[in-house]
Amino acid sequence: MNIAHFFQDVSKNWIMKQSWRNLLFAHWPIPVDLVRPYVPKPLQVDTFERYAWIGVVAFVMDGIFLRGLPGMPLFAKFPEINVRTYVHFNGKPGVFFLSLDAPHWVTYTLARKWYRLPYFYSQIHTGEDPQGFYFNSVRKDRKSPFLASFDGKFMASSDIYYTKIGTIDHWLTERYCLYSVNAKGNIFCGEIDHTPWPLQSAEVDIYQNTLVAPFKIELPRMQPLLHFSPGVDSIFSNIRRVRD
Repeated sequence: MNIAHFFQDVSKNWIMKQSWRNLLFAHWPIPVDLVRPYVPKPLQVDTFERYAWIGVVAFVMDGIFLRGLPGMPLFAKFPEINVRTYVHFNGKPGVFFLSLDAPHWVTYTLARKWYRLPYFYSQIHTGEDPQGFYFNSVRKDRKSPFLASFDGKFMASSDIYYTKIGTIDHWLTERYCLYSVNAKGNIFCGEIDHTPWPLQSAEVDIYQNTLVAPFKIELPRMQPLLHFSPGVDSIFSNIRRVRD
């Protein structure tokens, strides 16, 4: 699909474009009661085959463009990694972020205040070689009592495919809004549009992952469900409050 035509066809209320590249999606099923304490009560924990899911998603942000400004990215590209679970509100499915780590102070400061997202400053190193992509993140934020980290290497291991409705791949990835909460307990929703995810199977070596440790959630001792994507371009609408 021509991305320029896509942007013309979707919401006219967008305020920001983002490009996400070389993504690793790693997901684990967990009992709902383990994640429920970390999801605001107005939001319902979404489940697939009776399990909630915890995702660790690592990628490179390759361009942030604000509407109305010249066609140059606001920031140079930088890596990011997040921990997320899945929710719905009044039947609308979305993503709820437990934490997000990034090395760019302007980005995590603005996103923390504007979108009410739990961003933390981290030192992140990424790279690529013939064996795949490597990703090393160490949280250095003074506002976090936990030095959460991730160290791993991943690569695509299949041809690109697109998900089908009703599959776990579709349920995990094709979500077009995020939910967040402020200190007063107000719930906010941010709409996101992009073309369907081009996915590939992935192989990964995770040498260290303590990103979930702050939530006292023990991930099951199993190989996570893995996906790789070369990426998509996305547009964001302004965040809005949906519940007091």
